[in-house]
Amino acid sequence: MSDFKIITDSTSDLPSGLVEELELHVIPMLFTVDGKDYLNTPDERQLSSHDFYELLRAGKNSTTTQINLEVFKEEMRPYLEKGLDVLYLGFSSGLSSTFNSARLAAAELTEEFPDRKIIIVDTLAASMGEGLLVYLAAMKKKQGMSLEETAAFVEDNKLHLAHWFTVDDLNHLKRGGRVSGAAALIGTMLNIKPVLHVDDEGHLIPVDKVRGRRNSLAELVSHMEKTAISPAEQTVFISHGDAPEDAQYVEKLVRERFGVKTVYINPIGPVIGTHSGPGTVALFFLASKRL
Repeated sequence: MSDFKIITDSTSDLPSGLVEELELHVIPMLFTVDGKDYLNTPDERQLSSHDFYELLRAGKNSTTTQINLEVFKEEMRPYLEKGLDVLYLGFSSGLSSTFNSARLAAAELTEEFPDRKIIIVDTLAASMGEGLLVYLAAMKKKQGMSLEETAAFVEDNKLHLAHWFTVDDLNHLKRGGRVSGAAALIGTMLNIKPVLHVDDEGHLIPVDKVRGRRNSLAELVSHMEKTAISPAEQTVFISHGDAPEDAQYVEKLVRERFGVKTVYINPIGPVIGTHSGPGTVALFFLASKRL
Protein backbone atom coordinates (compact mmCIF):
# COMPACT_ATOMS: atom_id res chain seq x y z
CA MET A 1 0.00 0.00 0.00
CA SER A 2 1.49 3.34 -1.08
CA ASP A 3 1.92 6.10 1.46
CA PHE A 4 0.13 9.37 0.76
CA LYS A 5 0.27 13.05 1.68
CA ILE A 6 -2.74 15.03 2.84
CA ILE A 7 -2.76 18.50 1.31
CA THR A 8 -5.19 21.31 2.04
CA ASP A 9 -5.28 25.08 1.64
CA SER A 10 -4.83 27.82 4.22
CA THR A 11 -8.56 28.54 4.34
CA SER A 12 -8.68 25.54 6.70
CA ASP A 13 -7.34 27.91 9.42
CA LEU A 14 -5.50 25.11 11.21
CA PRO A 15 -3.04 25.95 14.01
CA SER A 16 0.57 25.67 12.83
CA GLY A 17 1.41 23.22 15.63
CA LEU A 18 -1.36 20.88 14.52
CA VAL A 19 -0.22 21.14 10.89
CA GLU A 20 3.25 19.99 11.96
CA GLU A 21 1.97 17.28 14.32
CA LEU A 22 -0.27 15.75 11.66
CA GLU A 23 2.35 16.15 8.89
CA LEU A 24 -0.01 18.10 6.66
CA HIS A 25 0.89 20.27 3.70
CA VAL A 26 -1.00 23.57 3.61
CA ILE A 27 -1.00 25.59 0.38
CA PRO A 28 -1.07 29.31 1.21
CA MET A 29 -3.62 31.57 -0.43
CA LEU A 30 -2.86 35.14 -1.41
CA PHE A 31 -4.58 38.20 0.03
CA THR A 32 -3.97 41.87 -0.60
CA VAL A 33 -4.38 44.65 1.98
CA ASP A 34 -4.06 48.29 1.03
CA GLY A 35 -2.25 47.34 -2.19
CA LYS A 36 0.29 44.98 -0.56
CA ASP A 37 0.28 41.21 -1.20
CA TYR A 38 0.64 38.62 1.58
CA LEU A 39 0.53 34.84 1.81
CA ASN A 40 -1.95 33.39 4.33
CA THR A 41 0.14 30.73 6.10
CA PRO A 42 -0.58 28.77 9.31
CA ASP A 43 2.44 30.32 11.04
CA GLU A 44 1.31 33.86 10.09
CA ARG A 45 4.88 34.70 9.10
CA GLN A 46 3.99 37.53 6.70
CA LEU A 47 1.15 39.19 8.63
CA SER A 48 -0.39 38.10 11.92
CA SER A 49 -4.13 37.68 12.11
CA HIS A 50 -4.28 40.31 14.86
CA ASP A 51 -2.46 42.86 12.72
CA PHE A 52 -4.68 41.96 9.76
CA TYR A 53 -7.86 42.63 11.74
CA GLU A 54 -6.40 45.87 13.08
CA LEU A 55 -5.93 46.98 9.47
CA LEU A 56 -9.58 46.13 8.73
CA ARG A 57 -10.69 48.06 11.81
CA ALA A 58 -8.69 51.01 10.54
CA GLY A 59 -10.72 50.93 7.33
CA LYS A 60 -8.16 49.25 5.05
CA ASN A 61 -9.54 47.17 2.18
CA SER A 62 -8.64 43.50 1.72
CA THR A 63 -9.12 41.27 -1.31
CA THR A 64 -8.29 37.60 -1.91
CA THR A 65 -6.94 35.57 -4.83
CA GLN A 66 -7.72 31.93 -5.54
CA ILE A 67 -4.94 29.34 -5.87
CA ASN A 68 -4.29 28.80 -9.57
CA LEU A 69 -3.54 25.63 -11.49
CA GLU A 70 0.22 26.20 -11.71
CA VAL A 71 0.56 26.74 -7.96
CA PHE A 72 -1.31 23.50 -7.30
CA LYS A 73 1.04 21.63 -9.62
CA GLU A 74 4.10 23.15 -7.94
CA GLU A 75 2.81 22.24 -4.47
CA MET A 76 1.78 18.66 -5.31
CA ARG A 77 4.61 17.64 -7.65
CA PRO A 78 7.38 17.17 -5.01
CA TYR A 79 5.35 14.49 -3.22
CA LEU A 80 4.56 12.67 -6.44
CA GLU A 81 8.24 12.74 -7.36
CA LYS A 82 9.01 11.08 -4.01
CA GLY A 83 6.62 8.24 -4.86
CA LEU A 84 3.80 9.42 -2.60
CA ASP A 85 0.13 9.58 -3.57
CA VAL A 86 -1.86 12.73 -2.77
CA LEU A 87 -5.17 13.40 -1.03
CA TYR A 88 -6.23 17.01 -1.49
CA LEU A 89 -9.03 18.29 0.73
CA GLY A 90 -10.14 21.63 -0.66
CA PHE A 91 -11.96 24.82 0.21
CA SER A 92 -15.68 24.78 -0.61
CA SER A 93 -16.49 25.11 -4.31
CA GLY A 94 -19.55 27.04 -3.14
CA LEU A 95 -17.30 29.87 -1.94
CA SER A 96 -14.36 29.84 -4.36
CA SER A 97 -13.27 28.50 -7.75
CA THR A 98 -10.02 27.30 -6.14
CA PHE A 99 -11.27 23.71 -6.09
CA ASN A 100 -11.78 23.70 -9.84
CA SER A 101 -8.13 24.74 -10.29
CA ALA A 102 -7.11 21.81 -8.08
CA ARG A 103 -9.21 19.45 -10.19
CA LEU A 104 -7.55 20.62 -13.40
CA ALA A 105 -4.08 20.41 -11.84
CA ALA A 106 -4.75 16.87 -10.64
CA ALA A 107 -5.78 15.82 -14.15
CA GLU A 108 -2.55 17.18 -15.65
CA LEU A 109 -0.36 15.67 -12.91
CA THR A 110 -2.02 12.28 -13.32
CA GLU A 111 -0.86 12.27 -16.94
CA GLU A 112 2.64 13.26 -15.82
CA PHE A 113 2.74 10.65 -13.04
CA PRO A 114 0.61 7.72 -14.29
CA ASP A 115 1.80 5.43 -11.48
CA ARG A 116 0.65 7.78 -8.75
CA LYS A 117 -2.85 8.40 -7.40
CA ILE A 118 -4.29 11.86 -6.76
CA ILE A 119 -7.70 12.08 -5.11
CA ILE A 120 -9.28 15.49 -4.61
CA VAL A 121 -12.28 16.10 -2.38
CA ASP A 122 -14.46 19.20 -2.29
CA THR A 123 -15.05 19.53 1.44
CA LEU A 124 -17.93 22.00 0.90
CA ALA A 125 -16.49 23.53 4.06
CA ALA A 126 -14.65 26.64 5.17
CA SER A 127 -12.35 27.89 7.92
CA MET A 128 -11.93 25.38 10.73
CA GLY A 129 -14.89 23.40 9.38
CA GLU A 130 -12.62 22.48 6.50
CA GLY A 131 -9.85 22.18 9.09
CA LEU A 132 -11.85 19.73 11.21
CA LEU A 133 -12.41 17.47 8.22
CA VAL A 134 -8.68 17.59 7.47
CA TYR A 135 -7.91 16.82 11.11
CA LEU A 136 -10.28 13.84 11.15
CA ALA A 137 -8.81 12.56 7.86
CA ALA A 138 -5.28 12.83 9.27
CA MET A 139 -6.33 10.88 12.36
CA LYS A 140 -7.79 8.14 10.15
CA LYS A 141 -4.53 8.04 8.18
CA LYS A 142 -2.61 7.65 11.45
CA GLN A 143 -4.90 4.72 12.31
CA GLY A 144 -3.85 2.99 9.10
CA MET A 145 -6.56 3.92 6.61
CA SER A 146 -5.50 3.85 2.97
CA LEU A 147 -5.73 6.77 0.57
CA GLU A 148 -9.03 5.51 -0.82
CA GLU A 149 -10.48 4.72 2.61
CA THR A 150 -9.55 8.15 3.97
CA ALA A 151 -11.04 9.92 0.95
CA ALA A 152 -14.22 7.87 1.33
CA PHE A 153 -14.40 8.77 5.02
CA VAL A 154 -14.30 12.48 4.17
CA GLU A 155 -16.90 12.10 1.43
CA ASP A 156 -19.17 10.18 3.81
CA ASN A 157 -18.85 12.71 6.63
CA LYS A 158 -18.49 16.13 5.02
CA LEU A 159 -22.23 16.88 5.08
CA HIS A 160 -22.20 16.03 8.79
CA LEU A 161 -19.66 18.79 9.44
CA ALA A 162 -21.74 21.58 10.97
CA HIS A 163 -20.56 25.21 10.72
CA TRP A 164 -22.18 27.86 12.90
CA PHE A 165 -20.98 31.47 12.69
CA THR A 166 -21.94 34.78 14.16
CA VAL A 167 -20.49 38.12 13.12
CA ASP A 168 -20.05 41.27 15.16
CA ASP A 169 -19.91 43.76 12.29
CA LEU A 170 -22.73 43.63 9.74
CA ASN A 171 -20.89 45.95 7.39
CA HIS A 172 -18.58 43.15 6.26
CA LEU A 173 -21.60 41.03 5.32
CA LYS A 174 -22.99 44.05 3.50
CA ARG A 175 -19.79 44.39 1.44
CA GLY A 176 -19.99 40.70 0.55
CA GLY A 177 -23.61 40.99 -0.49
CA ARG A 178 -24.91 38.83 2.37
CA VAL A 179 -27.14 41.58 3.77
CA SER A 180 -28.46 44.81 2.29
CA GLY A 181 -27.20 48.24 3.31
CA ALA A 182 -30.52 49.01 5.01
CA ALA A 183 -30.47 45.71 6.92
CA ALA A 184 -26.90 46.37 8.06
CA LEU A 185 -27.81 49.86 9.26
CA ILE A 186 -30.96 48.78 11.12
CA GLY A 187 -29.27 45.67 12.52
CA THR A 188 -26.38 47.73 13.85
CA MET A 189 -28.77 50.21 15.48
CA LEU A 190 -30.77 47.42 17.14
CA ASN A 191 -27.68 45.37 18.11
CA ILE A 192 -28.84 42.49 15.92
CA LYS A 193 -26.27 39.74 15.37
CA PRO A 194 -26.88 37.29 12.54
CA VAL A 195 -26.19 33.58 12.95
CA LEU A 196 -25.12 31.83 9.76
CA HIS A 197 -24.18 28.34 8.64
CA VAL A 198 -22.59 26.66 5.62
CA ASP A 199 -25.19 24.64 3.74
CA ASP A 200 -24.94 21.30 1.90
CA GLU A 201 -23.77 23.07 -1.25
CA GLY A 202 -20.98 24.86 0.61
CA HIS A 203 -22.59 28.32 0.64
CA LEU A 204 -22.70 30.69 3.61
CA ILE A 205 -26.36 31.19 4.52
CA PRO A 206 -27.96 33.46 7.19
CA VAL A 207 -30.25 31.47 9.49
CA ASP A 208 -31.13 33.45 12.63
CA LYS A 209 -31.13 37.03 13.93
CA VAL A 210 -30.29 37.37 17.62
CA ARG A 211 -30.20 40.53 19.71
CA GLY A 212 -26.96 40.98 21.64
CA ARG A 213 -23.47 39.54 21.34
CA ARG A 214 -23.61 37.05 24.22
CA ASN A 215 -26.96 35.73 23.01
CA SER A 216 -25.58 35.16 19.52
CA LEU A 217 -22.62 33.21 20.93
CA ALA A 218 -24.96 31.09 23.04
CA GLU A 219 -27.08 30.46 19.94
CA LEU A 220 -24.13 28.70 18.27
CA VAL A 221 -24.06 26.25 21.18
CA SER A 222 -27.85 25.82 21.05
CA HIS A 223 -27.55 24.66 17.45
CA MET A 224 -24.90 22.19 18.55
CA GLU A 225 -27.27 20.85 21.21
CA LYS A 226 -29.92 20.20 18.55
CA THR A 227 -27.82 18.21 16.08
CA ALA A 228 -24.42 17.13 17.47
CA ILE A 229 -23.58 13.42 17.35
CA SER A 230 -22.28 12.19 20.75
CA PRO A 231 -20.80 15.62 21.54
CA ALA A 232 -18.88 14.53 24.65
CA GLU A 233 -16.79 12.20 22.48
CA GLN A 234 -15.99 14.77 19.81
CA THR A 235 -13.07 17.06 19.08
CA VAL A 236 -14.57 20.52 18.59
CA PHE A 237 -13.02 23.42 16.66
CA ILE A 238 -13.70 27.11 17.29
CA SER A 239 -12.34 29.93 15.14
CA HIS A 240 -12.53 33.68 15.65
CA GLY A 241 -11.78 36.99 13.98
CA ASP A 242 -9.45 38.45 16.62
CA ALA A 243 -12.02 37.81 19.36
CA PRO A 244 -10.26 35.29 21.65
CA GLU A 245 -12.35 36.04 24.74
CA ASP A 246 -15.59 35.39 22.87
CA ALA A 247 -14.16 32.14 21.46
CA GLN A 248 -13.19 31.10 24.98
CA TYR A 249 -16.72 31.87 26.15
CA VAL A 250 -18.11 29.49 23.50
CA GLU A 251 -15.53 26.90 24.57
CA LYS A 252 -16.71 27.25 28.19
CA LEU A 253 -20.33 26.69 27.18
CA VAL A 254 -19.44 23.67 25.05
CA ARG A 255 -17.40 22.04 27.81
CA GLU A 256 -20.00 22.71 30.49
CA ARG A 257 -23.06 21.70 28.47
CA PHE A 258 -21.71 18.65 26.65
CA GLY A 259 -18.65 17.49 28.57
CA VAL A 260 -16.43 18.01 25.52
CA LYS A 261 -12.81 17.33 26.45
CA THR A 262 -10.84 18.37 23.36
CA VAL A 263 -11.30 21.85 21.87
CA TYR A 264 -8.99 23.65 19.47
CA ILE A 265 -9.28 27.44 19.11
CA ASN A 266 -7.52 29.35 16.35
CA PRO A 267 -7.92 32.69 14.56
CA ILE A 268 -9.82 32.93 11.30
CA GLY A 269 -7.12 33.64 8.74
CA PRO A 270 -7.07 36.70 6.49
CA VAL A 271 -8.57 34.93 3.45
CA ILE A 272 -11.79 34.00 5.25
CA GLY A 273 -11.53 37.05 7.50
CA THR A 274 -11.59 39.39 4.50
CA HIS A 275 -15.23 38.38 4.01
CA SER A 276 -16.36 37.76 7.61
CA GLY A 277 -14.61 40.65 9.36
CA PRO A 278 -13.36 41.26 12.90
CA GLY A 279 -15.32 39.73 15.75
CA THR A 280 -16.59 36.69 13.88
CA VAL A 281 -16.85 33.54 16.01
CA ALA A 282 -17.49 30.10 14.53
CA LEU A 283 -18.21 26.68 16.03
CA PHE A 284 -17.57 23.39 14.20
CA PHE A 285 -18.62 19.85 15.10
CA LEU A 286 -20.03 16.62 13.65
CA ALA A 287 -23.82 16.60 13.45
CA SER A 288 -26.70 14.52 12.17
CA LYS A 289 -27.07 17.21 9.51
CA ARG A 290 -25.53 20.60 8.78
CA LEU A 291 -28.68 22.58 9.57
